[in-house]
Amino acid sequence: MSQTVADYLLARLREWDVEKVFAYPGDGINGILVALGRAGNEPMFIQSRHEEMSAFEAVGYAKFTGKVGVCMATSGPGAIHLLNGLYDAKLDHVPVVAIVGQTSRSAMGGSYQQEVDLGSLFKDCCHQFVEMAMVPSQFPNLVDRAIRVAITTKSPTCIIVPSDLQEMEYEPPQHAFKQVPSSLGIAQPKLSPDDEAIHRAADILNAGTKVAILVGQGARGARQELVEVADLLGAGVAKALLGKDVLADDLPYVTGSIGLLGTRPSYELMMGCDTLLTVGSSFPYTQFMPQLDQARAVQIDADGAMIGMRYPYEVNIVADAQSALRALIPLLQHKSDRSWRNKIEHNVARWWDAVEREAMVEPADAGMVNPMRVVWELSQQIPLNSIVTSDSGSAANWYARDLRIRGEMKGSLSGNLATMGPGVPYAIGAKFGHPDRPVIALVGDGAMQMNGLAELITIHHYWEQWADPRLVICVFHNNDLNQVTWEMRAMEGAPKFVESQQLPDISYAAFAHSIGLNAIEVHKDAELADAWREALAAKRPVVLDVRTDPSFPPIPPHANFEQMRDMVKSLLAGDENAWQIIRDGAKTKLQELLSSAKSES
Repeated sequence: MSQTVADYLLARLREWDVEKVFAYPGDGINGILVALGRAGNEPMFIQSRHEEMSAFEAVGYAKFTGKVGVCMATSGPGAIHLLNGLYDAKLDHVPVVAIVGQTSRSAMGGSYQQEVDLGSLFKDCCHQFVEMAMVPSQFPNLVDRAIRVAITTKSPTCIIVPSDLQEMEYEPPQHAFKQVPSSLGIAQPKLSPDDEAIHRAADILNAGTKVAILVGQGARGARQELVEVADLLGAGVAKALLGKDVLADDLPYVTGSIGLLGTRPSYELMMGCDTLLTVGSSFPYTQFMPQLDQARAVQIDADGAMIGMRYPYEVNIVADAQSALRALIPLLQHKSDRSWRNKIEHNVARWWDAVEREAMVEPADAGMVNPMRVVWELSQQIPLNSIVTSDSGSAANWYARDLRIRGEMKGSLSGNLATMGPGVPYAIGAKFGHPDRPVIALVGDGAMQMNGLAELITIHHYWEQWADPRLVICVFHNNDLNQVTWEMRAMEGAPKFVESQQLPDISYAAFAHSIGLNAIEVHKDAELADAWREALAAKRPVVLDVRTDPSFPPIPPHANFEQMRDMVKSLLAGDENAWQIIRDGAKTKLQELLSSAKSES
C-alpha cells in the first residue's frame, strides 16, 4: 500500500522524536486516526475527555519535559475547543504544535457542516505559524516549520489538514520551481551576551549595596550560576510564580514568590533594594517591583521582544541566563558588608515561622480544615523529585506562599492566562512526560467541577502504564468560588453574591471511588498528615478530598490597613458568616505579627 499524507505526517513526527499526541477523535481527522492504527499507535494517541484538556495536557507535558507538546483535534468544534489551552501556551511561552482537521477542500466556502475559518481562528494564538496544507508535497516543510518555530519562539503553532488530503498518496517536494524541500532537526545556539553590556551591568551591580535578584522561568538551567551571583553580591532572590522551581526555598536568602500571591520577604526585598537584577522574567506587575526611581536595574532575557519592559532598566542583555551569568561572575566583586544579606535571611526565617503559625490556626468550624495547613503538611512529606501543578484560584495562593520547593521538585500553573482548569490536565501531561516521578495537583473545587472530574476518567484509563503510579489530586473542597469571592470583597467592596459564588456540594472522593481510584476524605487539620502519608504511598492515583474552610482569606502579606478596613466593611455589609471570616482572618494575620515580634525579641 502506498504511503498516505497521514502516514507521512506521523512518520515525520516520529522523526522529530514526538512520542505523545494529546487528542480527541472526530471525523475531521479520521485519516490520521486510521494511519495511527497502521503505525501501531506511534506516536501514542492519548485520549482526553475534551479537546481543551488535550491542549492543557500538551502544555503540561511541554512545561515539565522541555520538549514540544503536540495536541490534535477534529475540524470545527474540536478545533475551537483547543483555543484556551493554546492561549495558555502562548502567554506562558510554551512550545506546542496543534494539528487540526478541516472539511474537504471541495466543500470549502460552501457553508459546509463544521466549516470554520480555522486560519482566522488560530491567527492570534498561533500567530508565529499557522498554515493550511493544500497539496501532499507541503508536508515536510509544514511539519518541520511548525515544530522549529514552536521551539524557537516558545509558542504554539498550528497545522490545518483538510480531511480529503489526509487520505491522498504522499508525494515529496521536487527539485523544482515553487517546491519547498525541508530538513529535520534544530541545534539552537546558546545566546552569548554582548561583552560591553556585561561590563556595564557588572559596574551597576558592584556599585549597589542592597541588591535584589528577580528570577523567572527563563532562568531554569542556571541554578548554580544564580547561587554564585547571589553569594557574591550578598543579594536576596525573589521568584516570579512561573519561576517558583528555579531555586530551592531552603536557601536562606530565597524570599519566595513575588506579587499579589507573593510573600512578605519578597515585598520587603523589592521595597528596600537599591539595585535590581532580573533574570529570565517578564513579571508584569510593576507595583510589586521597586519604585521607579528607587533602584538601578539590569535585565537578562533570551527574548529580545520581551526585554526592557516593566521597569526602567539601565542595561538590557539579550542572552540565555546561564551564558550571561557566567560572563558576569568574573567581573563581580564579593561584598564584604553582609548586613543587607543578613537582614534578608532574618526576614525569610521570620516568614517561614509565620507560615507555620498561620497553617496551625484552627478553623472556627471543627469539621473543616485550614487551607494553608493542606500545603504546609504536604511540604513536610513531599518526595524531593515530585512535580506539583496548581490550578488558578485560591489554591494558587497556597501553592505560591506555602509550598517549599526543594531538591529536584518541579512546579507550574497557568501563569499569565490564569485560566481555570489546567491543574489536573497539567498533572496528566506531567505523568506522561515523567512516568517515574510522583505528581501532585492542587485544585479548587470549582476547577474540579469545571473539568477535573472528567479528567479523573482519563487518569483511570492510563495510570497502569506509569512506572510510578503516584498521582495525587488534592481538592480544596469549600463549595465556593473562593478567589473571586475574596476579590469581590477586597476590590469591589461588596459582600459575597451567593448566587454566583456558591457551588453545588458533591463528594469528589465518592466519584473517584466509583471509577476505581483511591480516595481519602479529610475533615480535620489533625487528619492531614496521615492523609498525605497514605496518598503519597499509594499504589494507584488518589483523590484527596479536603473540606477546607472558605473563611480563611488569601490576604496578601503586604496588605495595608486601608485594604483590610475596606474588606471588613464589605463583610459587614451583609456577607454570610461575616464574623467567622473576620475572626479567622484576624487570627491568621496575628500569627504574622507574633512571628515578627518573636524574631525581634
